[in-house]
This record gives sequence, C-alpha cells and structure tokens, in this order.
Amino acid sequence: MPVPPPPPPSLPARLYLLAWDAGRGRPAGGAHLHHLVRAGALTELAQRGLLADEDGIVTPADADARTGDRALDGLLELVAESRPRTWKSWVSLRARVTLAEVREQLTADGWLRPRRRRILGLFPKAGFEPVRTDAVAVLRADVRDVLTGPVPTAEVPKDGAALVALVAAAELRTVVSGRERRRHKERIEALAERAGAAGPALRQVIGEVRALAIVAATSGGG
Repeated sequence: MPVPPPPPPSLPARLYLLAWDAGRGRPAGGAHLHHLVRAGALTELAQRGLLADEDGIVTPADADARTGDRALDGLLELVAESRPRTWKSWVSLRARVTLAEVREQLTADGWLRPRRRRILGLFPKAGFEPVRTDAVAVLRADVRDVLTGPVPTAEVPKDGAALVALVAAAELRTVVSGRERRRHKERIEALAERAGAAGPALRQVIGEVRALAIVAATSGGG
C-alpha cells in the first residue's frame, strides 16, 4: 500500500486543499481563494506568536524568525519590509503571492502536481491538482468532525478551530453548506473564539474574509 504524503505543512496549505472541488476539477472560491489562503497564513503566524497585534496593526514579533515554510516566511518578510498595516489590509495586499507560494510548497511536498486543462475545451490553461484525492477527503472529513462532532470546543486544537472558522467565513462549499453554517452557527462562533483566544487578530481576519466572500458572491465571482 502506498505511503500517504506528509501532513500539509501549514494552515494556509490545508485551506487550499480543502477548497479542491473534484467535480469541477479545480479549487472552489476562485474569486477570493487567495484571500482565504492569506488569512490562513496570518492566522498561523499569529497563533505561533510570530505576528503580534499592536492597536490593530500587524507587527512581526521577531524580524529574524523563520518557519521553514516558504509561504509563511515570505509573508513574514513582506510584513517586516512594508509600512505598518492593519490585519484587514494584509488579508488582501499581494495575497496572490502567498497563494502561489502555498502551491509551490504543496507541490514540493508531494501534495500537488502540475496539470494542463482546457477552457471551453479549446484554450489550454496551466493548473494544479491533488496527487491524493483520498487524503484530501480525509482532511475534509476531519474538519467536518470538528464542526459537527461531540468534542468540546475547549478541547479542539487551535489550528483545527481556525480551519473551521475560516472555511465558514469564506463560505467554502466544498467543506460546509450554507444550511450547515446556519445550523452550527453557535459552534462556529465558539471555535472562532477558541482559535483567536490570544487576541483580536483572528476576529479581524475572519471578518474581512467574510466580507470579501459576500462581495465575491454578489458580484458573481463566487
């Protein structure tokens, strides 16, 4: 039996994999997937204590710190080299750079492989696809278990709580439907509090992801 790939190296990488829509052969949430992935990177860095909140401004806790993950380290460098900005600004600013770095990391780790597909059956377009769709399905099932399972929110790991809070805010249909979001609204809010217990950063990030998802949906991009 083949050995499964290693766990995704980061929270934004897991968000990218969770967005994969096997029926359509591409990630869902195309209009704002980069925002969701960037939000995941901000969240992980905040949870690791590598980004701090100073009166609503994102601040590197250690300008020389590195994680070994190209997307997370790239964002740390970008924040350190830029003028002070809010969490809301960083969800969007150059977010496609983080998305590209996440894809590169997943490809290097054996989770993704390049592929070419055709738009309207005519126009070639480069893309990526999961190497192991069954492993992605297990990841998705684990996230849904956190959403619907009996484990008290206080016992859910903070990164798992953040995954649920972010996919719900982004209205990521590959993981949770609108009906399920409404049914589990209180649980989602409790998980968001669990994920962001260290400070207000995640609340601001989730709020911006939710706002961008609404804009994308109303403009026909979701």
